Amino acid sequence: MKYLLRFFFILFPTLILAQADQDDVLFELNPSAFDEDQEITITVSGLDAGVWGSTNGANLYLWAWYKDSNGVQSDSPTNGQWTNSDESQLLTNNGDGTYTFSLTPTTFYGDTGITEIGMLVKTDDGELQSQDETYFVGTVNVFFNNPTSNTVILESGDNVAINAYMESAGDLEAGNFEVFFNNVSVATGQGFPNFGTTLNNITESGTVRVVGTPFGFTESGEATFEIVIVNLITEELPSGLVDGINYDNNDPSKATLVIDAPNKDFVFLAGSFNSWNPYSAHLMKKDNSSSKFWLELTGLNSGEIYTYQYWIYDNDPVSNSPNEVKTADPFSTLVLSPFDDPWIPATTYPNLPEYPTGQSREVTVLQTGQTEYDWQVTDFQKPKKEDLIIYEVLIRDFDEDRNFQDLIDKIDYFKNLNVNAIQLMPIMEYEGNESWGYNTAFHMALDKFYGTEAKFKEFVDICHQNGIAVILDIALNHAFGRNPMVRMWMDDPDGDGWGGPSSENPYFNQSPRHSYNVGNDFNHQQPMTQYYVQRVVQHWVEEFNIDGFRWDLTKGFTQNCSGSDEGCTNSYQQDRVDVLKAYADYSWNLDPDHYVIFEHLGQDNEEQQWANYRIGEGKGIMMWGIMNHDYNELTMGYPSNINRMGHESRGFAAPRLVGYAESHDEERLMYKNLQFGNNSGGYDVRDLNTALGRMSALGAVTLTIPGPKMIWHFGELGMENSIFTCNNGTVNEPGGTDGDCKLDTKPQPQWVNNWLGDANRNQIYNDWARLNALKINEAVFEGNYSIDSGDTTPRIFIWDDALPSTQLKNVVIMANFDVTAQNIVPDFPYTGTWYDLMDDTGSTSINVTNTTAPFNIPPGEFRIYGNVLPTLSVDDFQAVNDISIYPNPTYNSFKVNQPVDVVTIYDTTGKLISQFQGGFDKNHEFDVSRISEGLYLVKLDSNYNSVTKQLIIN
Repeated sequence: MKYLLRFFFILFPTLILAQADQDDVLFELNPSAFDEDQEITITVSGLDAGVWGSTNGANLYLWAWYKDSNGVQSDSPTNGQWTNSDESQLLTNNGDGTYTFSLTPTTFYGDTGITEIGMLVKTDDGELQSQDETYFVGTVNVFFNNPTSNTVILESGDNVAINAYMESAGDLEAGNFEVFFNNVSVATGQGFPNFGTTLNNITESGTVRVVGTPFGFTESGEATFEIVIVNLITEELPSGLVDGINYDNNDPSKATLVIDAPNKDFVFLAGSFNSWNPYSAHLMKKDNSSSKFWLELTGLNSGEIYTYQYWIYDNDPVSNSPNEVKTADPFSTLVLSPFDDPWIPATTYPNLPEYPTGQSREVTVLQTGQTEYDWQVTDFQKPKKEDLIIYEVLIRDFDEDRNFQDLIDKIDYFKNLNVNAIQLMPIMEYEGNESWGYNTAFHMALDKFYGTEAKFKEFVDICHQNGIAVILDIALNHAFGRNPMVRMWMDDPDGDGWGGPSSENPYFNQSPRHSYNVGNDFNHQQPMTQYYVQRVVQHWVEEFNIDGFRWDLTKGFTQNCSGSDEGCTNSYQQDRVDVLKAYADYSWNLDPDHYVIFEHLGQDNEEQQWANYRIGEGKGIMMWGIMNHDYNELTMGYPSNINRMGHESRGFAAPRLVGYAESHDEERLMYKNLQFGNNSGGYDVRDLNTALGRMSALGAVTLTIPGPKMIWHFGELGMENSIFTCNNGTVNEPGGTDGDCKLDTKPQPQWVNNWLGDANRNQIYNDWARLNALKINEAVFEGNYSIDSGDTTPRIFIWDDALPSTQLKNVVIMANFDVTAQNIVPDFPYTGTWYDLMDDTGSTSINVTNTTAPFNIPPGEFRIYGNVLPTLSVDDFQAVNDISIYPNPTYNSFKVNQPVDVVTIYDTTGKLISQFQGGFDKNHEFDVSRISEGLYLVKLDSNYNSVTKQLIIN
């Protein structure tokens, strides 16, 4: 019953548990065999002082639980809270490194019929805990090898095989066995180590009791299981039903549940609607022609919260698999968890439904008559792939409340940075609360630690109102032990209800088929897996209006390799090329403009298959392009080649490379700048303000390169905290004895210390905002490019010869990442006036008479020049039938004398202020009463033409 509060899983290649679990802690019970009404003393030793602190002074507490004769598990009533143990369970410190605690099970737990007790020791706050320990109650104990559950479901006339053994004080015993069915003796025999028999032609329900008496003992032990006789109904599955919950749109008193369960004999539907006693009326029907089970529920109350599980039975399971599995619905959209829910703040998830008493593991929520969200934006126009500036966010580490409301409250922060897409690290129901989210358990359920479905929809809606797309990071390479598809076909040799996939599992491989695996490896060649993936994609696109997915660890979508074959995993694999194309096709079938992004980080020849796929239709799959090392060398002040930031270097036919210098998986650039930066010649990159001053130049040589780009949150403020920062503020880098803390919750200095009010950090933010505005709004940044790099003074040339000379069609970027001033040859494509694109006034233009005359650029600075001022600062770059806006100046509204499709308002720095979409008639009135006084730029788009006008609001 270990409380897994903090399951964290790194993306790849390693799996790290941020849990101080100490398997060296030793438990000793005296006496070792005991009855439920007998006092026992528990002695704990082996506590490593380096982990637990001083064993002479640490306060440790018992956390305990038990099972009754029905197998129902309950906590000790005096446990207290996980983060605040009850003082009654304080262990006695003996001063010699041992701790003791005495209890009598019936008194301690306040119950009888106790068959098993369990315990661990922990610190008061729960930060440290030992391994779980369980002990059976009774001086002689009888155990079953078969059946493996307390309930066996049979049809009349079926047989049941019994295999049992005896233990006393943990030792196997030989002796006499007698089997009773409904208190009638039906079989006897002797056995060591096992006794076996078969009950044949069973026609009635009842209790099987096996009594064992070791040779030379007067005491006996016994174990029981229940037999339930049912009449399985085979009936065709009604048409149009899908796996999971099927609500009746016309009748909120009904819902039909469907589960696909190959190799299973019976499935019962247990829930709050039958008081969790499903055997009399809720046996699911079996479809005639498939492995699906289904049942229509009736008599439901509209709007009422119901919870349920599937109780699934297999009377002849494969070796080490249970007869019975109780699990939530694999297609759940809301689950309740006894492991995680108690620690979810009410401010984040108000009125969270209560977990049903007496059950174990996750349960699914069913609710008919739900209120539909009122979407304000129903026709969002996604930014072009070529224009994407993606902002990657881990909600847990974005702001102090760690929920969707934090993002809503900061929408102006995103808008003013001029990003046009937010990519959220996984928000699907994962194991634990404070996680990166890649340990997903239910891919169609929103994790409640971040908030409600309505609040997430509000976030998506507000993003769309501000021209920002929403992309979800999704982990469909693997799943962990709580996932229902793992548990339904589970290899569980120790019978604790946890395990990996069995040989029958239709979703997962027993052994990973690639070298980067964590958790259990999905087999994407299985039809059931492919169906599941499609349903997951459909759910988020249709229910939440999600604009795209970033597919995590796509290297794992092959069946051709082994868990140790790195060469195979990183080589071209046709099966994953094909299946991932099929998943992209499905996404585009739902939404033709859906963003498909793969985190593959593999060979060019394979990535080209996806990047160039259906490119003639304007599609093509976007690929993550890591450039962390290369750009960090520059920011630290050392030579580097950044050519692979461009898509052409990888053989992509169009800009489909999501290039980035930072992501959640890499060390922060600023941290390494401060630790290892060049500090020669009196210029010290390791000085904080000096290092911050170089980050604007980083934006100039990343964001501007044609194709989608990504920012990892707070890079735009020069975040210098290492990704290996621990909860206590220390930094544990890889290889440390205490783990690397990569997955720990991070501090929030960007808000606590008001980084936007820091001139050096604010400069980065504003410069990147300006660069983003140029990238998004200027057509030239969708054109051609060349990158000249390999030293500390990279140059980037961007051009589009198809654009008129009156429009921005040539851009030259120079940056100096050296520690001394450098003369950089600009190689302008022609002479004439060139404008500093970071200055919208035009006052810093230059007259170029010699295209190779060098620029002397100080260390850490950059220059970006264009042949004209950008449209954001040009009153009229394209004449369109004398289009005009009036009145100007205005107080609260203005009109346009021509029909327009889109009206966008920017301030003079290029920050998006407001946007009107929808196709407007001539002289339509636009409300600007909420916009502050000042000078603004109004961009008018109509019939593939654009014009920008100045507007004064006073």
